[in-house]
Amino acid sequence: MASFGPSDIKKLREMTNAGMMDCKKALTEADGDMDKAIEWLRDQGLGAAAKKASKVAAEGLVSMKVEGKKAVIVEVNSQTDFVAQNEKFKNTVSEVVAHAFANNLSNAEAINASTINGVPFSEYLSLQIATIGENLVVRRAGMIDGDELTAVNGYIHANGQVGVIISAKCDSAATAEAMTSVLKDVAMHAAAMRPTTLSYKDFDATYVADETAGRIIKIEKENEERSRLGKPLLNIPKYISMAQLTPEVLTAAEAEIKEKLKAEGKPEQIWDKIVPGQLARFISDNTTLDQEQCLLDQKFVMDDSITVAQYIENKAAAAGGTAFIDTFIRLEVGEGIEVVEEDFAAEVAKQMA
Repeated sequence: MASFGPSDIKKLREMTNAGMMDCKKALTEADGDMDKAIEWLRDQGLGAAAKKASKVAAEGLVSMKVEGKKAVIVEVNSQTDFVAQNEKFKNTVSEVVAHAFANNLSNAEAINASTINGVPFSEYLSLQIATIGENLVVRRAGMIDGDELTAVNGYIHANGQVGVIISAKCDSAATAEAMTSVLKDVAMHAAAMRPTTLSYKDFDATYVADETAGRIIKIEKENEERSRLGKPLLNIPKYISMAQLTPEVLTAAEAEIKEKLKAEGKPEQIWDKIVPGQLARFISDNTTLDQEQCLLDQKFVMDDSITVAQYIENKAAAAGGTAFIDTFIRLEVGEGIEVVEEDFAAEVAKQMA
């Protein structure tokens, strides 16, 4: 069992600027060792620990293969967008994806450590680099491999810069078959709306507390300017995630709603028709972090009157069953890599020197 806690994730995040979930995975891989976690992030090309001064492979393509109950997605980086549009590069990416799919290689480490076409993958990649003329990196990859009760699908945006694979557990094979096309809509949503995790349940308390404090400070500063300009002040949230809305908090919110209705003179016999809607509004107003970062809690891009979770529930019910999303993997080219741009004259002078 990895020996680390929320404070370690926070510290690594501050040190590397990598994403919260990437930091959590790095510490898991390193069994809580901070130095090894930083090294792991560097090897994956994630966060500030992976920043490179020059020749950074931050362009490239995301590609996937979905067949039956299995899906593989891979990000392959190049140095320039020009090469990323090259047919040789595209063919290389397709070959890497097919190789990963055929051999059940579920991450970039496994791909880079594999053998392809009878040679070590490192030799294969070196040959592609020599042929294409730019540094190439198989940076990230993911795989979903489900059973007969699993629906699997994915989506690659037309420019090849963003891709998502996704799966849902269903109550029957028939429901799984019906939900396959539905999942493509959700994958498209995830590509556009950039969720970073599946549910608010994935957040740790420290992260939520830090985000809450940061948002309050930001709004307070904005309100200072609004006050100076005579504009209406923004509401300062007390909560930002369902993780904070304990039963006690919700009970108190409901009691406050009823007190307000009483003060307004609303008949008590109609409260049960008003309270649920106002309580739902309270929850929506106090879960902004979830709506921004959690796939299941985001408003569905094709119908913003419902969440993604509700969309899946409705579609499964229409198919006569139940389903819930259990996994999604979203890759965006160059995400987390910082390219240090140099002044052209300075770059030429450095090369001459």
